[in-house]
Amino acid sequence: MSKTAASASPAAVPDADPSRWKALVFIALAQLMVVLDATIVNIALPSAQQDLGISDGNRQWVITAYALAFGGLLLFGGRIADLWGRKNAFVVGLVGFAAASALGGAATGEAMMLGARALQGAFGALLAPAALSLLAVMFTDAKERAKAFGIYGAIAGGGGAVGLILGGFLTEYLDWRWTFFVNIPFAVVAAVGAYLVIREPAAARGRASLDIPGVVLSTLGLVALVYAFTRAESDGWTDATTTALFAGSVVLLAAFVLVESRVKSPLLPLRVLMERNRGGVYLSLGLAVIAMFGLFLFLTYYLQVVKGFSPVKTGFAFLPMIAGMITGSTQIGARLMTRVPPRLLMGPGFLLAALGMLMLTQLEVGSSYAALILPAQLLLGLGMGTAFMPAMSLATHGVDPADAGVASAMVNTSQQVGGAIGTALLNTIAASATTAYLTDHAAAAAAGGPAAQLVQAEAMVHGYSSAIWWAVGILVASSAIALALINTGRPSAGGAVAAGSGQDADVKVPVIAH
Repeated sequence: MSKTAASASPAAVPDADPSRWKALVFIALAQLMVVLDATIVNIALPSAQQDLGISDGNRQWVITAYALAFGGLLLFGGRIADLWGRKNAFVVGLVGFAAASALGGAATGEAMMLGARALQGAFGALLAPAALSLLAVMFTDAKERAKAFGIYGAIAGGGGAVGLILGGFLTEYLDWRWTFFVNIPFAVVAAVGAYLVIREPAAARGRASLDIPGVVLSTLGLVALVYAFTRAESDGWTDATTTALFAGSVVLLAAFVLVESRVKSPLLPLRVLMERNRGGVYLSLGLAVIAMFGLFLFLTYYLQVVKGFSPVKTGFAFLPMIAGMITGSTQIGARLMTRVPPRLLMGPGFLLAALGMLMLTQLEVGSSYAALILPAQLLLGLGMGTAFMPAMSLATHGVDPADAGVASAMVNTSQQVGGAIGTALLNTIAASATTAYLTDHAAAAAAGGPAAQLVQAEAMVHGYSSAIWWAVGILVASSAIALALINTGRPSAGGAVAAGSGQDADVKVPVIAH
């Protein structure tokens, strides 16, 4: 197999030779922009919420609107890139992302902000699969492709840390609106560079038809599901509309599965999901991201609102988690991946992350950052990073080469949708617990003065810790699923995984970024 690949590559490599490394610069720049945007918005959210008058119940939609549009349309975006041309999809995605960022920066109210975030997600869903598949078709030599995706992944992974700090500086010294405007120069440079430099191989385009019913059913089903979680916060879990939304989402997603099993060119071929190792990866990663997304939101608010950290200080306060993820991924997961079965990295990795999350259930108004939050973040990062590398390598385990792209996109989709559900679900639990705490301490809250302020802060932290308990359980479930479903042995140098390995190399970014 390796001989065949080696003999095929000399013909393909010279064809891309003049421009492929220059193209990598612009493709990586575009991915850096997307990752920066994800983390920057987390830091800017408290300031934006106050300026635009966004309610506590709706604040998570600033994150969720993006994540849901991105996750819901990612498979569709990948199919459009195959049909329309990856270079075209990449450039249009960049231009659209820049326009949506300008709209977000100029937002005058909640609706305009949420609309801009949804547009960013939609254009991001066009941009991300096009970027990945461009690298895959431009770098055909195995060694060169591994190097290209390594560079791409490193730049994109480091963007998470850069975004946290840059977001803090922009919010504190300029204005939260600049956390949106900063995307525009990135997008313009990447779009112009890509237009001039990228030469997509003509034979790389697909000819499958679009699965419009699948797109409509999956997007509507996921929107209904997440909206049901957000309704539960304000109207209760037994509210008629909430119940109807949950029921509607089940019907829509069941119809999606039925359609996918019958159409000629499905958006998501069910064979991709049915293999137990791939299914275990998608399910365990999706659950783990539910826990992580909620935590980022809570820690941002805890550090800025309860502890009084500035946006810049908050950005630096998140660095231990990013460092832990990078260390776990590159120094533990990557080194042990060829020595032990993947489940023995993923299962313990998720458990280590759950231990870090368990520490954060002890959060109080006066908790020490150095004694509690910092070590908890390190454990979370190390655990997630360790679980992450083998999960990515399994994303295309045993998959038909024709399905390698959609298998890779499915990892991104499970992470983005898991993030949308996690932000909504855990925010709902936290808000409900906070309300219950204030009801129990109504007399102190009504007294006014410092005592009332303390009760408000205690209620907020009580809500966070209640939701984090759920996150602990979710991570334990992720570990159990990984250990139970994933049964493949150590990955070999070749095999089916190699077919999609290039496309999987960067899928880690959403986990790190958010």
